[in-house]
Amino acid sequence: MESQILIAMLLVFTGAFIQSATGFGLAVVASPLLIMLSPEYIPGPIIVVGFFLALINTIKYRGTISIGGLKHAVIGRIPGSVVGGMLLFYIDTAQLSLLLGIVVLLAVFISLLPIKLQPTRHRLLFAGFLSGFLGTSSGIGGPPMALLLQHQQANFIRANLAAFFLISCTMSLMVQIPIGYMSIKHLLLALPLLPAAYLGYRFAQLFMDRISQKVVRYTSLILCLIAGLGATYSGASAIL
Repeated sequence: MESQILIAMLLVFTGAFIQSATGFGLAVVASPLLIMLSPEYIPGPIIVVGFFLALINTIKYRGTISIGGLKHAVIGRIPGSVVGGMLLFYIDTAQLSLLLGIVVLLAVFISLLPIKLQPTRHRLLFAGFLSGFLGTSSGIGGPPMALLLQHQQANFIRANLAAFFLISCTMSLMVQIPIGYMSIKHLLLALPLLPAAYLGYRFAQLFMDRISQKVVRYTSLILCLIAGLGATYSGASAIL
């Protein structure tokens, strides 16, 4: 049990480091491996950790947040959260693992595409909906918003993704509590992971200016690829 917690803390530390350096990546890096470690970590506990990390980064970058630009994504996020919560009624652990793996692999693929999307109102609404659906059902809601904002200034990305994740995590937890995916048991699972998330954040602050963002990005994509393939294989093997 202690070794399981230590492994979970290491995964969260890595994800928090990447998210604090690039704007997102906590759940994408950690969730596929956490669900293989223990299905109870997904989606509730990882969303609690995501809320904690988003709160820290929102406070740090509060002067760069664009409330007007986020409102359409938040509006789209509401129905997405509801649909994501409904999905949890119909899937089991193996199917959730397969979903996680597919979402992560899609996120990696999309991140490598040579496309440049501008964050228009309709795209923000759609990205918010997808983020709500994926975030509530699997804990991974970052990729749709990160794709839209990826060509903005670095601190703008960190600030606005953090603010969006803060609202998003709150919505997801509100949906998950009444359907049993977020309880005191899940909160207790999340608590040991919070110090690891904070350490990941602190290390990112120390090394952010010393490590090329390109290096961090491609390292995170490699980790995501490995994690995504592992979760997909695990879920597909259990289903078949």
